Amino acid sequence: MIRAPWRRREPLDRVELARLFPGPGDPELPQDRLTTLEEHLMNEIQQHQARQQAELRQIPVFPPPPVVERRSRRKVALISAAVAVAVLAGVVGVGRLGLGQGGGGGAEALVPAPVVRVVPGTTRGLGGTVDRISVAAGKDALPEPGPGQFIYVKSQVSWLASEHNLSTGEEKTWVQKLHPREVWMSPDGRKGWLIEADNGTTSKEGMDLDSDVEPHLSAPSYDYLKTLPTDPDALLKKIYAETEGLGNGRNQEAFTVIGDLVMEQLMTPELTAALYRAAAKIPGVVLVDEAKDAEGRSGIAIARVDEEAGERTEWIFDAKSYDYLGERTVRIREADGIAAGTVTARTAITQRAVVDEMKALPGTGKA
Repeated sequence: MIRAPWRRREPLDRVELARLFPGPGDPELPQDRLTTLEEHLMNEIQQHQARQQAELRQIPVFPPPPVVERRSRRKVALISAAVAVAVLAGVVGVGRLGLGQGGGGGAEALVPAPVVRVVPGTTRGLGGTVDRISVAAGKDALPEPGPGQFIYVKSQVSWLASEHNLSTGEEKTWVQKLHPREVWMSPDGRKGWLIEADNGTTSKEGMDLDSDVEPHLSAPSYDYLKTLPTDPDALLKKIYAETEGLGNGRNQEAFTVIGDLVMEQLMTPELTAALYRAAAKIPGVVLVDEAKDAEGRSGIAIARVDEEAGERTEWIFDAKSYDYLGERTVRIREADGIAAGTVTARTAITQRAVVDEMKALPGTGKA
């Protein structure tokens, strides 16, 4: 978040990509050799995909870019996709991270995207609802993680994916099958671990997210977040300043950054409340009285339309307790062959805790 839920990227230049390689032909490689090559390529794609996903979800892996303009992650992903084309007979999988093929030697499970009714949003009642959400954020605050402890977040997630066959020109758009995601993060952001095996992002054992990058707003740590102002106006001013020139406009990028922070981080109740109140000050933010998270839990949503992408991102809360449930992104108009109402990204936070060891599970102390 960051943000992120799935974001629209520049179109895939298939003509340019196809020109890089000859036609698939009939390679006369022994089956065992072909299998070995495919497994090697899938492993490379898996590592690239996971690193890109970590960056998008704001887990520090790479240093921040030295220039204001955000580099297209789609272009980077195409390098691996082009190699896959040479071996996999012209089929390119393009997903949230640019690749629809996961690790472990097999394709990720893809299913038809759910389509929902786009419920109109309103600013009426927004302020009062945000106040109640802010109060609820402080009721069940977790203990502050100490040195040697880890922040654990478990969720169910699904992202948009598509497949394009360079030989036939056929293109299909799907979503990943809903699958679990587990993240461990040290308070200083230096140590981390990710397990997201069901869609091929990692192996069953997972992968490390260790980093020596200094935490910042788009790749924060718990310790860094404690330094942020808790006055909503000052906080929003800082977010605007640090995201200037990024994303699809300053207001949409500010909304995206806040959404990523509340989704997969642990923060003090004061900062969480300030983030929600800051979000309510962003032009275009509305209240939606009907939404469901990835597990089908019903609630209300704080939402904003990204006009450039033609999508609305919704932060979903329980309508009675005002607890945060998850996030989803919905198409508001047909584009790129995707119908209005299509859910292109959905998450559900199922557990958030502080544990004593990397890969330990809450309540057990064991991985």
